Order: sequence, then C-alpha cells, then structure tokens
Amino acid sequence: MRLKDKIAIITGAGAGIGEATALRFAEEGAKVVLNDINAAHAQGVVEKVRAAGGQAEAAVADISKEDQAKSISDVAVKAFGGVDILVNNAADFTQKGIETANKEDWDRVLGVNVYGTAFVSKHAIPHMKARGKGSIVNVASMSGIIAQKNFTCYSASKGAEIMMTRTMALDMVPFHIRVNTVCPGCILTSASYREVERLGMKFEDWCEQNASRHMMQRLGEPVEVANAILFLASDEASFITAAELMVDGGYVHW
Repeated sequence: MRLKDKIAIITGAGAGIGEATALRFAEEGAKVVLNDINAAHAQGVVEKVRAAGGQAEAAVADISKEDQAKSISDVAVKAFGGVDILVNNAADFTQKGIETANKEDWDRVLGVNVYGTAFVSKHAIPHMKARGKGSIVNVASMSGIIAQKNFTCYSASKGAEIMMTRTMALDMVPFHIRVNTVCPGCILTSASYREVERLGMKFEDWCEQNASRHMMQRLGEPVEVANAILFLASDEASFITAAELMVDGGYVHW
C-alpha cells in the first residue's frame, strides 16, 4: 500500500501504459482520476479499477486545450478532495521527418505532448501546494534522448518534455513537489499496432526487428513501465527529482 489514501491523476489512462499504471496505483491504495480523450476507454478502465476493489473516477478531456486540462484537477478535487500525484502519460505518436511533417502534424504532437503536459501540470500544482507536497511523473520516451530515422516530430516533443521536467523540478523544490521522467523503450501497446500499420509491416516482423535493438532482446510490457512510474510517484523516491529513469531494456546504452 505504497500510495495509501493518495489521490492520483493519470492522463491517457484508457489503454497501454496508462491503464497499467491505473491498476498498479489502485492496487497500492491510491484513489485514481483517469483521463482519456475517449470517454468509453476512460470509463472502461474505471470499471476495471472498481472491479478490483479500487476507487476511480473518469475525467474525459482533450489536454491540448487548457480549459479541458484544468477540468481534470477539478474532477479530482470534487471526487476525492485534492491532488497528490500526477502522471502525464497521454501522448500523440505522430512520427514524421522534417520534410514530410506539416503544421497540423506539429500542432497535434506538440499540443498533446508539450502543451498538454504543461496545462495539466499547471492546474494540478496548486492543489499539491495546498497539501504541502506532491509528485509529478512525466512519461517521455527514449526518443527524446536518441535520434531515430523519421521521428523528428515525436522526438522533438519528447525532448521538450524531458527538459520541461528538469525545469519544473527546479521550480517546485521549494514546495516539496518532485518532478521526474520515465523514458520507455519499445513497449507493446495499442500504439504498437498503429505503428505496424503505418509501416506496412507484418506484426511478427516488426516485433522481431525492434526486440533485436534492445539489449535485453525483447519488447517491454506496459506494467514494467507502470512499476517504474509507481516507484517515482511513491515516497520511496523521496530524494529523486529532475531524473530520467530509462525503462528501455538497455536500448539507449547498447
């Protein structure tokens, strides 16, 4: 029960890493507010948490719009009384090179991955200050650290998210709010299937190709990222802020 009675917001909670994090947080005693742009996806995970004995509320919002981003914290306060933890997990996976990306591509990927992270954080932080402490975990990517072919849009947004984490951490130190980043490698989620479709590959070939690029010679599972997020969100990480925790099977350093 590492998060007993903590109130946590998780964005992009309708599937993959977000869903796994919601279930792990609830297992550890947190009351969770689950955001997704898709109402059915958000409510589906809420029902899974409740079925497992946890407490959860849905907060349907497009985080790229500040008024909607603010509404997520409003749900947390109304339902549970505050905010202790924020996991900025929602992401847009636009992966295009500089020559092919247009303004709409840039608006979409920056709107979710950069503006959205900033907006949700902005409106959660006052509630953390009111409680005297807090923890924010931003889910970036190894793509924010290394160069990958035709990843300019996505990589730029994730690099910005990593730097945002460091500067937020510095600003929040006086208020006992820690801010850290988790950087996943290739994790097998619904986004993986969309990537396979984009590339026109067979799923098995895509998995084999990407697994071979990791030191551990396999792809990651959502719960493996969720466990890292849980650690950083919990008091076990009380002396950790402004950090990037790689959950990449050794990809970056191999």
